[in-house]
Amino acid sequence: MAYFDSASSAPLHPVARQALLAALDEGWADPARLYREGRRARMLLDAAREAAAEAVGCRPDELVFTPSGTRAVHSGIAGALAGRRRVGRHLVVSAVEHSSVLHSAAAHEADGGTVAEVPVGRAGRVDPAAYAAALRADTALACLQSANHEVGTEQPVAEVAEACRAAGVPLLVDAAQSLGWGPVAGDWSLLTASAHKWGGPAGVGLLVVRKGVRFAAQGPADERESGRAAGFENLPAIVAAAASLRAVRAEADAEAARLRGLVERIRARVAEAVPDVEVVGDPVRRLPHLVTFSCLYVDGETLLHELDRAGFSVSSGSSCTSSTLTPSHVLRAMGVLSEGNVRVSLPFGTPEADVERFLEVLPGAVAGVRERFGAPASAPAPAPGAGDLVVDALGKRCPIPVIELAKVIGDVPVGATVTVLSDDEAARLDIPAWCEMRGQEYVGERPAERGSAYEVRRTA
Repeated sequence: MAYFDSASSAPLHPVARQALLAALDEGWADPARLYREGRRARMLLDAAREAAAEAVGCRPDELVFTPSGTRAVHSGIAGALAGRRRVGRHLVVSAVEHSSVLHSAAAHEADGGTVAEVPVGRAGRVDPAAYAAALRADTALACLQSANHEVGTEQPVAEVAEACRAAGVPLLVDAAQSLGWGPVAGDWSLLTASAHKWGGPAGVGLLVVRKGVRFAAQGPADERESGRAAGFENLPAIVAAAASLRAVRAEADAEAARLRGLVERIRARVAEAVPDVEVVGDPVRRLPHLVTFSCLYVDGETLLHELDRAGFSVSSGSSCTSSTLTPSHVLRAMGVLSEGNVRVSLPFGTPEADVERFLEVLPGAVAGVRERFGAPASAPAPAPGAGDLVVDALGKRCPIPVIELAKVIGDVPVGATVTVLSDDEAARLDIPAWCEMRGQEYVGERPAERGSAYEVRRTA
């Protein structure tokens, strides 16, 4: 198997494994105790904190270890909002933040706060000017990821941090995807990260709160980790997390250049070898190891199963998932095709041969799924039609509504319309994306007796 999903969780780094085993023998005691075993554990904890702080670029006493990256996000947002409650209860986030940030925002809104979502462009990047415009006098906190977890686009953190500083608003940066590649630039105020993203063990997160930032930890008081992360520290995992962060940073520059070359190969070859595909995310300002593309007329989950059988572990932000049947919020915010989505994120040390094998297997896997769904082999040939058409795709999930549209668009004359009736949430995103890819005019959406009616005018 070739594992291509390090954006979800990277394989355990060899240094992390060595440090974890050593710390299991030396770091089992309570670091708060004064006897010999406790002092030894405290020394290991302090050394891990110093190593992590050096990698982040902060003071050791500004950094605490949490039970996960998600917990770091939840604690960081809640503590910063509580600390600045007198200023106001307005929270600003981008539309493509990780779900942990959006869940915190939803909880804040349910508790009476207000939330502003800053939109992104088609590449998934926020406009610093638009972000600055969302800041208000009562804004207590702003959040922006350093790089997107689904498409790899890097965000303009330094520019947004400057705007936040000018407005007197602290900025929390979710650095989970980027911290293994380097420190986060800019004058940010809070930072969160997760060890299993860079090859450390799962169950360790980082929360950094700069000195001078108003912060009031929420929940029952605890003497551990400056009162910001309750419970006995998982010291062996913390030691392994810090050791692996230092190790991947030492390799980062060379490995980033190598993986970027492999990702560039994937971006180019997929666009050449697979018809009707859209490679999404910023082509330049992006993480070096991650590429995402979407395939017309393909169900993402089915494609993932085909690739899994062929020996490749990849992820998807598919518009149809077995659990939710809703589009990826990231792809929706970008306004790009969501159906048949595949995310490839290469771990450190990925062999070139594995990438070549993936590129050989992918076109056939996509073609097989399309054939199974009855998708058109190519764009419909121009043909005179009898007039406007209505396609009833109610009760059918992606990519069927788009496939049905593609089959009949050639049956109407230029200037006539096809109306697709669909109650699938993904159609709201995928039909306009299909129109853009095919050069057809998307007229718009209107409510129908069931679901919505999507009108498309044939232009060629």
